[in-house]
Parts: sequence; structure tokens; C-alpha cells
Amino acid sequence: MLYNQALRTITTERLVLRLFEQTDAEVVAKLCNNINIYQNTLYLPYPYSIEDALAWMEPHLDRIVADKSYEFAVTDKESGKLYGAIALSNHYVHKNGEVAYWIGEPFWGKGYATEAAQAIIQFAFEEKHYHKVFARYFGTNPASGRVLQKVGMKQEGILKDHVRKEDRYEDLVYSGIIHEGEKA
Repeated sequence: MLYNQALRTITTERLVLRLFEQTDAEVVAKLCNNINIYQNTLYLPYPYSIEDALAWMEPHLDRIVADKSYEFAVTDKESGKLYGAIALSNHYVHKNGEVAYWIGEPFWGKGYATEAAQAIIQFAFEEKHYHKVFARYFGTNPASGRVLQKVGMKQEGILKDHVRKEDRYEDLVYSGIIHEGEKA
């Protein structure tokens, strides 16, 4: 992972994690206007419009400047093609943050979520000096759990019927990883 603070990018073997641009709105809307992504995320609306994408992207730079959260487009290193998004919150009082991500369905199963998650965790530990990174996912989305397991997170607990998604209750599975080298 290579972090470029001036450009606000993280580069991996195959990916560049970068700030979203207004010109990404059409692709974001196309990828997020997908029932399978909607069903596996807590906050994305459905149907998902270009206006939804623009409203979601608008505060990203301010949040980075304020050191509140880091929301990156997951893009192909060679072509620049947009695959999805990954975010890291900053709970600086506790020296931890939550990772959240989505990858467009046409790009599932190619390891992009795992590669992006590994990079954002490394960023959290090496650049932001977090003590812990955690994530949560619906119990009905075991693929997300496998991504987190691959990046070294351990399941810490399940909150039964913790959130309501449409007409059903969902379990939230929490996973986390601690940076053993980071002191209090």
C-alpha cells in the first residue's frame, strides 16, 4: 500500500483508492441501483439515482479535511474503472474506526473488496495510528464476512435482530482487528 497524502490516494497492486469526483456520479448510480447491493447495505436507498450519488459524495472532502472519515472510490489502477467504494471512519478518541464498503455486482468475486479492505486497514494502522479497525455486516451476507476474515479480522459478536431492513430484522455481525504494535 502506498498512501499519497497530497493526492489523497492509496495505491495497491491492482487498485487506486481515490476521492470521488462529480463525474463518478453516473457510474455510482448505475452500480448502486442494484437490488442485491441494496439488500446487503444498511443505508443505500433503492432505487438509487444520480442525485443520490451526488448528495452522498458532496461531503466527502470536508470529512477528510476534518479528519472524520475517509471515503474512497475503488478504481482499477490501469484503466481507472470504478468498481465500488470503501470508507473508514475516525473515532479518534478511541483510536479506532469502522470500515464499510460496497463493490458493484459485475466486479464481485475478483478480490477487489479484499484488496481495498487490506489497504484501508494498513492506512488506518500506519498513517492514522489507530489501535483497532472494525466492521459490521448483515448475518445474511456471509460473503462480506469472508472478506473481513481474509484481511485478518476476527468475529467479535452478533447483535441479534439489531436493525430493521424493509420488513425484516437483520443480525449485525461485528468483526475487528487490533494493531498489536500500537500503544494507548
